Amino acid sequence: MTPLTLSRRSLLATTLAVPSLAVAAPDAWAAATVIRRKIRPPVFAGRQWDITQAGAIQGDVDATSAAISKAIQDCVAGGGGRVVVPPGRWLTGAIRLRSGVELHLMQGATLVFSTDPARYPMVATRWEGVELINYAPLVFADGEHDVAITGSGTLDGQGPAWWSWSSGAQFGWRPGMPDQRKARQALFDMAERGVPVAERVFGDGHYLRPMMVQFQNCTNVLVEGVTLRDAPCWTLHPVLCRNVTVRDVTVIGHGPNTDGCDPESVDGMLIERCTFDCGDDCIAIKSGRNADGRRLARPTRNILIQDCVMKDGHGGVVIGSEVSGGVDNIFVQRCHMDSEDLWYALRFKNNAMRGGVIQDIHCRDIDVGRVARAAIICDFNYEEGARGGFRPVLNRVRIERMRAKAAAQVVDLQGLPDAPLGDIVLSDCRFDGVTKASVVTHTAGLRLERVAVNGRRVPSPALLSAPPT
Repeated sequence: MTPLTLSRRSLLATTLAVPSLAVAAPDAWAAATVIRRKIRPPVFAGRQWDITQAGAIQGDVDATSAAISKAIQDCVAGGGGRVVVPPGRWLTGAIRLRSGVELHLMQGATLVFSTDPARYPMVATRWEGVELINYAPLVFADGEHDVAITGSGTLDGQGPAWWSWSSGAQFGWRPGMPDQRKARQALFDMAERGVPVAERVFGDGHYLRPMMVQFQNCTNVLVEGVTLRDAPCWTLHPVLCRNVTVRDVTVIGHGPNTDGCDPESVDGMLIERCTFDCGDDCIAIKSGRNADGRRLARPTRNILIQDCVMKDGHGGVVIGSEVSGGVDNIFVQRCHMDSEDLWYALRFKNNAMRGGVIQDIHCRDIDVGRVARAAIICDFNYEEGARGGFRPVLNRVRIERMRAKAAAQVVDLQGLPDAPLGDIVLSDCRFDGVTKASVVTHTAGLRLERVAVNGRRVPSPALLSAPPT
């Protein structure tokens, strides 16, 4: 693929052709109020099915797996309601949720997922933004409505048993051990060639780790109260869903690609009062990778993230890099981000292989303690960088009242020569503990409104690139 090259006229035409859901800037947050009002969690019948009554036995993976499946089937047959996991450690294989079912983990209950790949049947799923046939996620729902995971218990993915498949030496991989690299590249090549999804069959012998919790093609989804620990790969992955609520959830896991929550091609989602302590991005908004993302052409839009805590991770709130379907109308407010192992507070990543339009992103009242790198990064040089023919777009980003106590760098903004970053506004922001000059390249519309760095007012974007004082 040759590097991206577009004329100025082509750039303008591409930008003007993109539809926008955003309202006028002064009223932008009114759209967030509309999103919040429209997103309603599902309501379930009062009936209950206890997995022990269906035959679950602690320590017996066969009995418990069968009992959970039976309890879900009985719940559906009975008109829907709650499947209850009582206190204890329950070893299980894959769980498939159905419409009208609330999987409820009582306080002291832990679902411990088997590390035997044979326990996860082959299903049509999405892996790093590409559709394929692979191991089922640990908890999976496809084409369902009114479905939930609730309670104060824990889902334990036993991720360390899977993490060596990433090929990371720090996660136990050693030369001669199997890993995902060959299969991952084969999957991406298949997608670029347009190989039908039914022929993209992986699973045994390919080492593509299953996602932990994936709702796919679902409407009216709720995840509330639970702790998700040590996912094999991405932790909470709603994909091609509508009307999703994630609240009061804790995600913990420091393995490879253990993102906290990855809304992908989702329309209408609320993420609130959650805590993320992750080995990769805390919240990563996506919409499909490269040719597969363009084939489905399903953007992620109308997302409200509020009152969350981000600890370790590559980024606090992230958009990318699999955004070929586009992302718009994203709102982030009242979040706290703080860790010496958090790289960035806000992160945008894209390139000319992905393409896709990211626009109408609004962030306010972001409290940042420490970040190891930049407070804000917008990077079109991510991975393949300019080596592609699809123009990435980032436009209409407004960040208000970000307060960073210790950010090594304020911004790292890297567009491409033929795809500059668009309108980015920092308003009423303060960045302290800054030790490195910002990077601002191929950026067309950066504006500063009442921005201070190390206690000094910075009226001009050019001054961000000067050594901090």
